Amino acid sequence: MSTHFKRILYGGDYNPNQWPKDIWQGDMRIFKDAHINTATINVFSWAKIQPSEHEYNFDELDEIVDMLSKENYDIVFATSTAALPGWMVRKYPEVMFTDYEGRQHKFGGRHNACPNSFVFKHYARELAYKLAERYADNPHVTCWHVSNEYGNECFCENCQKAFRVWLKDKYKTIDALNRAWNMEFWGHTVYDWDDVVPPNALSDGIGSEKTAFAGISIDYRRFYSDSQLACFKMERDAIRSVKPDAFVTTNLMGTFKGLDYFKWAKEMDVVSWDNYPSYDTPWSSIAMTHDLMRGLKDEPFMLMEQTPSQQNWQKYNSLKRPGQMRAQSYQTLAHGADTIQFFQLRRSVGGCEKFHGAVIAHAGSENTRVFREVAQLGAELESFGDRTLGSRNEAEVGLIFDWDNYWALEYTSGPSEDLKYVDQIHQYYQYFYKKNIGVDMIPVDADFSKYKIVVAPVLYMVKDGMKEALENFVKNGGILITTFMSGIVGQSDNVYLGGYPGPLREMAGVWVEEIDALAPEQKNKAKFADGSTAACGLLCDLMHLEGAKALASYEEDFYAGMPAASKNTYGKGTTYYIATRFEEEGLAKILDQAVQEAGVSSVIPEETGLEVVTRVSDTTRFYFVMNFTDEEQILPESLTGKKDMISQKMTEHGMKLKKWDVLLLEEHL
Repeated sequence: MSTHFKRILYGGDYNPNQWPKDIWQGDMRIFKDAHINTATINVFSWAKIQPSEHEYNFDELDEIVDMLSKENYDIVFATSTAALPGWMVRKYPEVMFTDYEGRQHKFGGRHNACPNSFVFKHYARELAYKLAERYADNPHVTCWHVSNEYGNECFCENCQKAFRVWLKDKYKTIDALNRAWNMEFWGHTVYDWDDVVPPNALSDGIGSEKTAFAGISIDYRRFYSDSQLACFKMERDAIRSVKPDAFVTTNLMGTFKGLDYFKWAKEMDVVSWDNYPSYDTPWSSIAMTHDLMRGLKDEPFMLMEQTPSQQNWQKYNSLKRPGQMRAQSYQTLAHGADTIQFFQLRRSVGGCEKFHGAVIAHAGSENTRVFREVAQLGAELESFGDRTLGSRNEAEVGLIFDWDNYWALEYTSGPSEDLKYVDQIHQYYQYFYKKNIGVDMIPVDADFSKYKIVVAPVLYMVKDGMKEALENFVKNGGILITTFMSGIVGQSDNVYLGGYPGPLREMAGVWVEEIDALAPEQKNKAKFADGSTAACGLLCDLMHLEGAKALASYEEDFYAGMPAASKNTYGKGTTYYIATRFEEEGLAKILDQAVQEAGVSSVIPEETGLEVVTRVSDTTRFYFVMNFTDEEQILPESLTGKKDMISQKMTEHGMKLKKWDVLLLEEHL
């Protein structure tokens, strides 16, 4: 077990600086009634703390820290560097980012700095240092929160120069760069590092999501992720220069495309993230993203933000239905969280987030439905003490998620604009979710030997070492599941010659000759050995068997009769190759076979519409049981006779759970 916390942190973003001081003490009383024990402060206060270049004013922040300390809060202390003060932009306009269209932005907004501006980095580091110098020894400061939701993109002169330095470090010579990017194409050969420009709308960009040269654009993604990470590390190190054992994080954003979070996680003491699903986000997708955040460090994570009621920035900002926030919070805990935190604790009076949900609404009272639900959950979490903290999730299935593949697959011109990386990953995750089979979301350099099954959908980019690692896994008895659009290119997006799936061809026992793209209204069918059929679409590999056995064959079009899915014995293990996007029933038919072959088991023996997830401590197995369906669900028999930590009652035979009902059952080991 590994945890930094002494209790489940329950609270969220608090901005008392936005309110008259006579409101503060009332907030403390109301929050106490909700069992809130933590506050994230100082997220966007740079302009107030540093009103001019050589002036700092900490008086109000001192009062806020003193107030929270007296109330025995755990303080998550932010560094405020996610929005620049006006004086800095006025005096040093180069600190502002330049967007994809080549426009340098003016003062305003947030996440607005160029990460390669020396001026920005100087003042950001100085602020982080001064905050640590003043507050790091306060025992109530539990965690440091650097900046906020890193995520903008910049294509300015600062970034152009820094990109060239990054490329020199990577490629060493111009010749190596030209080979990596295949610059003979379109006569793009460069003869000097100064010929290299960022791939935006003024150069090789084709809209923000496409590019004429994927090699350049993927490298710029890598470079920019590294640039933002360097800013995080700079502030982290400034804090640690004062307090070497400071516990430092920043809030990530799930499957956000812009940053390589596996690389970032190596530099963070704990992963934290902000969970904002829309009204129609599948619960399996939310669960998958929690598992991804847990998988970044293979450790429990912090939920830094969720809304207690509704968002303000989505197309349709629906209220959470009674019980939904509570059930969603338990799902978060189930998949590895050790905290439940909200944005925000008090609703803003103005600005674009004034209609974003909060523990205290504009009514300023605890006499609201949302507050009562927050208070109920707070009391329940408080009753658990530290029993669940640091407990681990167990899985026999590893599902690969890789930001290089994310970028490369979606930069690729063809074969279909509907081919989206996260959608493909989710389709496979959803199968295991519905069967209550635990999944770890893993990087391409994970220890595959920990798993019985490794799933690698659309493994388009196979980088150095991946072929050998996957082959060793399968040779030693593992089950690999991979799909169409796999094994196509190397790390610079140049195609592996000799036939798809390139480095995976021998292990898969197939050769893919062509790839057909089907429009949304087009479908094919595949027939299985037992005579059943399943619809398929999006992409269809036209493939030949080279030792593999066909599991299903296409029914229609000129490639009718060609294999649509296969399995190949390789060493002691098996590789499944799925050549098209099967609809749910067809995919399940193949994955059922792989699961049976691998001997992978569900959390409970029964099939159920309930989501059931386990976490395990040294002494206890915790069963999180949640009903996210519209129908009542009967509790599986294997979960009867166990104590519910929430109600303190034993579960009974035939017990029914309504929508949003939750149980947290304990089983002593």
